[in-house]
Amino acid sequence: MKDWTQKEILILAFDHRSSFTEKLFGIKGRKPTAEEKLDIEAYKKIIFEGYRAAVEKGVPKEIAGLLVDEEFGTQVLLEAKKNGYMFAMPVEKSGLEEFDFEYSDSYPEHIQKFDPTFVKVLVRYNPQSDPTINQRQLARLKNLNDYLHKTQRPFLFELIVPATAKQLGDVGGSKEAYDKQVRPKLMVKTLAEIQDAKVEPDVWKLEGVDDPKDAKAIVAQAQSGGRKAGVITLGRGESKEHVQQWLAVGAKIPGIIGFAVGRTIFWDPLVEYKAGRITKEDAIGKIAGNYLDFTNLWMKEKGKR
Repeated sequence: MKDWTQKEILILAFDHRSSFTEKLFGIKGRKPTAEEKLDIEAYKKIIFEGYRAAVEKGVPKEIAGLLVDEEFGTQVLLEAKKNGYMFAMPVEKSGLEEFDFEYSDSYPEHIQKFDPTFVKVLVRYNPQSDPTINQRQLARLKNLNDYLHKTQRPFLFELIVPATAKQLGDVGGSKEAYDKQVRPKLMVKTLAEIQDAKVEPDVWKLEGVDDPKDAKAIVAQAQSGGRKAGVITLGRGESKEHVQQWLAVGAKIPGIIGFAVGRTIFWDPLVEYKAGRITKEDAIGKIAGNYLDFTNLWMKEKGKR
């Protein structure tokens, strides 16, 4: 396995599909029409233009990355490949609580078509959730893991550990308390269960934590047994201030090698543009500025700026 512990990866993530169409375009419970699909693709291109502008303004190209879906971002994927950008694409169905493949058994064909830098999955997994669902997810992930390792394609694993009703109840229904008191230890346990199932990501894309001790414990599990996996912090649509706090913690922990932030960077500019309050160029500029801000924060905390 390649050593990812010393790499650096700063990703602008916009592979959102169900949440993107529902919350930005009001499309729920149905597929977008052909015209709506073109609109959604156009908005994804705005994010991509923001990414490109940020790279031109100072996000180092060699560590800058993007994450976008095939459904609404085919042209972006092709452009990313053409321009030599580091990019990832997802293979999971969007909006499901249980991980499954977007293109069933034909997912390798789609990976081969675009030849991304990373193949990404989003998985919701809690060790105390339904064991049958967890086992089904692990079986599918092992299938993907074996294909990616056989073809030597880097595996980017986005893990969300949602609270069970009991876990939330135990902290008085507070999601904030769950995030601080319960989730970090559950994340370590979840990583161990996934590893025990012989699923070995190259890079883990994980929810941030507030306590450096928790961050170190998570990295220790990711790299247990001499594994050379890296960890990047995701944004989860949190406020800019909260994500900055997570990144400031992560930047000081060896083994945390960057971030993958999406909605916190692009959402507000797109909402403003859709409402007609700003121009397309303004939206591109704001997205670029937000991505650059997170990059500058990361580099500063790493002592590089």
